Amino acid sequence: MIERTAEGLYCRAADAWIDPWRPVPRALITHAHADHARAGCGEYWAIGSSEGVLRQRLGQDIRLHPVRYGEAIWLGQCRVSFHSAGHVLGSAQIRLEHDGAVWVITGDYKRDPDPSCTPFEPVPCDVLITEATFGMPIYRWQSGADVARDILNWWKGDQSRASILFCYAFGKAQRLMAELNAIGVEEDVLLHGAVETVTRHYREAEVPMTPSRPVSDIPRSESLAGRLILAPPSAHRSSWMRRFRAPQTGFASGWMAVRGARRRRGYERGFILSDHADWPGLIRTIRESGARKVYVTHGQSDVLARYLQEVESIDAEPLDTLFGDEEMPASPELHETTSIVS
Repeated sequence: MIERTAEGLYCRAADAWIDPWRPVPRALITHAHADHARAGCGEYWAIGSSEGVLRQRLGQDIRLHPVRYGEAIWLGQCRVSFHSAGHVLGSAQIRLEHDGAVWVITGDYKRDPDPSCTPFEPVPCDVLITEATFGMPIYRWQSGADVARDILNWWKGDQSRASILFCYAFGKAQRLMAELNAIGVEEDVLLHGAVETVTRHYREAEVPMTPSRPVSDIPRSESLAGRLILAPPSAHRSSWMRRFRAPQTGFASGWMAVRGARRRRGYERGFILSDHADWPGLIRTIRESGARKVYVTHGQSDVLARYLQEVESIDAEPLDTLFGDEEMPASPELHETTSIVS
């Protein structure tokens, strides 16, 4: 049912591409991260709560068809529905049903509870295309609440200087504010401008988070000692940092589980918090899907596919795509058209 083309994963029955990496007439979008939602398509189909971020990133005048979780639509000869992926605001798995067969493309997803987005929904299928960003047994996450307490202790442990926590502007920053809110933090958090613009869409969706203000709203004469600031990794070592006097710095990412990653990136403290499934979450999802065939894409695809074959006795193989984590480089571009119909 699905083909890998130069434009991305194509469903001929729906005449649509899923998260295409080049402009196409019809795009089905799992979520609004840049590697999954790209500009220039004729029309976009996506979960309604992702509309604000999609229009911000792709243009206000895109032709967007908002849908609800679980709502079935017919595109061509294919029954299409979107189901929560638990990744970020409006993230979805895409279910495609045609001629008695069901395929599911997960996009990015996680299984851990997250107060900033709708929980993951298991979707039974015949064929599953799953991400594997953290597809190795070493990746096992603590709860978001535990990480939030660690961040709070780090922040409050040194009130003599500002605490700058670097994180993705879309998804991670809002989750951090939601996790802090859930453990009772009421103090406002200061935001880099790139974080602030995305956070507005979460507030419009009534996601409960700590209060926040843009750093730019604070007079330069006012000390920022003792304040928590959230900023994207791109701000690290940029001219924006001149605003702060010897701040303590941290980074929140699943990659902080890798020994030496924090030191190589130049942060004082690393917090292990990911918006992707860890190893147990990946295995659980694949088992619950009941899929007879699994394609594994981006991240540790070879490792996970081999495990599924040798341990779970599931027919599995890696699938090259241009999807990836926002911190990680994309895969080499694909130019050929290759059928992956089982």
